[in-house]
Amino acid sequence: MKVGFIGLGNVGGKLAKSLLRNEFDLTVRDLDKDITKSFLDLGARVANSAKELAEQVDLIITCLPSPQICSEVMEGTDGIINGLSENKIWLEMSTTDEAEIKRIGKKVIEKKAIPLDGPVSGGCHRATTGNIAIFVGGERAAFEKILPVLTVMGRKVLHTGKLGTASVLKVITNYLASVHLVALGEAWTVAKKSNLDLNKAYKGIAVSSGNSFVHETESQVILNGSYNINFTMDLVLKDTSLFDELAKKLNAPLEISPKVVEIFKDGQKKYGSRAWSSMIVKRMEDLNNIDFRAKGFPEELVDNEIEENGHEI
Repeated sequence: MKVGFIGLGNVGGKLAKSLLRNEFDLTVRDLDKDITKSFLDLGARVANSAKELAEQVDLIITCLPSPQICSEVMEGTDGIINGLSENKIWLEMSTTDEAEIKRIGKKVIEKKAIPLDGPVSGGCHRATTGNIAIFVGGERAAFEKILPVLTVMGRKVLHTGKLGTASVLKVITNYLASVHLVALGEAWTVAKKSNLDLNKAYKGIAVSSGNSFVHETESQVILNGSYNINFTMDLVLKDTSLFDELAKKLNAPLEISPKVVEIFKDGQKKYGSRAWSSMIVKRMEDLNNIDFRAKGFPEELVDNEIEENGHEI
């Protein structure tokens, strides 16, 4: 199977490298010429347009920063849709809006191609080693056809149901992660002002009912002071806003979600759109005139799990 990958950023670039590392026939496309040159040097082909890439491969993967950018890549004159033909598969791995994936999906189907949404979850460090989780919505037969590709990019792969269901589940999980991150800022504030040993507090939370994936990962770079989680403030604000807007469409009044969106808007205003998302806890550090530093924590997360082929769960 020939695979095309568009969007070689923090997550997409790592997923694409997993495909190369496992000797897939890969063609790539990105606006950053330095990035595409690095993939060319590793053995990938480079397409001159999204349309050209779609014409040359069987599976087209997009992993882009926003629904708007995805729309441009899909629907432009030199976009993916104009390069589609019968039985080609489009896999949208970006975090996006359910309605948007269905809207574009209809145009893909009109070309007799097959749309799937396949967002990932688990952090950039796990994307590096192919140990990330992948949710996939859409036709079961198409899912099974590309499963060998999915199990190279991810460790645990879940078929969530119809097209769009993976995107809904993804924004739910990202919302929960964002809530946990905001709560950690307050938890570390109380720990610090109580004069707890922050190393021991980290261990204590990790073995308690208060533990979370976000604590196990992001607390490490927070305590280090780098905040480097390889994910930026604007992307979290996009994801939390997608969740909040979805709730509004469903006429589901929420209490915590609007506050979380407000907090991340404030964080983006204070520290910038491209600040690391874990810097949201710095609001509490600044407010209380403290810091959460502790020795022995890494500047950047590294996945120490052994890379192995993934499986459907």
